[in-house]
Amino acid sequence: MRAFAQAERFVSELESRKLRPAYVFVGDEAFFRKRFRDAILEHLVPADLRDFSLFEFDLAETDLAEIFDRARTPSLMAPFQVFFLRGVKNLFGRGSNEEKLAAIEEYCKNPNPDALVVFVADHISIPADVRRMEMQDKERYQRIRDTMGQYCGIVELARVEEGEAVRWITDYCSSRGVKMEPDGARELVDALGGDMMMISNELEKLILYVGEKKRITLGDIETMVLAAKQRSLYELTDAISSKDRVRALEILDAILASGDGEEAAIGQIYMLSKTFRQMLVILECNVRDQRMLWAALWQGFRVPPFAADDIIKQARRYKSRRELTRAIRMVAKADLALRSSPVSKRLVLERLVMDLTTEPKLETPGWMQDQLPV
Repeated sequence: MRAFAQAERFVSELESRKLRPAYVFVGDEAFFRKRFRDAILEHLVPADLRDFSLFEFDLAETDLAEIFDRARTPSLMAPFQVFFLRGVKNLFGRGSNEEKLAAIEEYCKNPNPDALVVFVADHISIPADVRRMEMQDKERYQRIRDTMGQYCGIVELARVEEGEAVRWITDYCSSRGVKMEPDGARELVDALGGDMMMISNELEKLILYVGEKKRITLGDIETMVLAAKQRSLYELTDAISSKDRVRALEILDAILASGDGEEAAIGQIYMLSKTFRQMLVILECNVRDQRMLWAALWQGFRVPPFAADDIIKQARRYKSRRELTRAIRMVAKADLALRSSPVSKRLVLERLVMDLTTEPKLETPGWMQDQLPV
């Protein structure tokens, strides 16, 4: 478990106080960033002195020389000070950056022993398999290693392999006296795309949910974790976009047979509408990979990580904007029908799936209709 092993090494350095004067946290994995931050506060900053000991700056707004001046100045109120500096990419902007890098070198050669400086380079993404790292991220990471790495400790905040995440869930549950079903741990990782921050948050909710039962089952995860419910939705839209009517109806039947059944129909319609609108944006922006997807879909309108590749593939099955807007209109019509107290909500949803899996008829332009024989 490479990512976790590195985390343990850094925490052991904190515990032993064998610290470098400055560190660079490289990577956008929020789980490890929070874990390291909490460890720093626990071991270096007393809770009652944090107002005087903990400082956060953005290098886009505050000059680096000013921050180092403050770091060099001993505090009259706190025995130790910690400085978190975001916006590391501003150290490598256009033009000459030698002055900024020289300031880092100067401070690290003559630091304040009662201060710790942490640079946060969260503009770089490090996948679990470094061979799949984007070229731009590789170049940025190498630039940090070649410059700041000479004087600062480099700590990677990389994504976690799915197998590592499953083992971490099992170990963490054991430490809390809770048993996790093996299939449950795998489902939690799959549903959340290996995002450790989301996994840890959802796991805490599950532990509270099971309470004295002290056992988390696959059913508990399907009940409590929204992303686990969404997996079946993307299976449904995959069948619909493939125009596979039989498979789509089978998946719909499975969805209605679980959870709240027909009572969840409004929620299913809402999610279908949102998914087709996401597909429309993907098609209009000509999205071809995950990086383009995160840029095209705004915060609050994004898809779960596990569904990113699937929804891109599904959207590209539609050949035009008209096809997707037709699907959105059908979903809106079904939504109206559901809110009008139908005899059977199941029939409304089945009819919607039948319509969505039917190839649209070619419309004859008006000028041609005038020329057709009566």
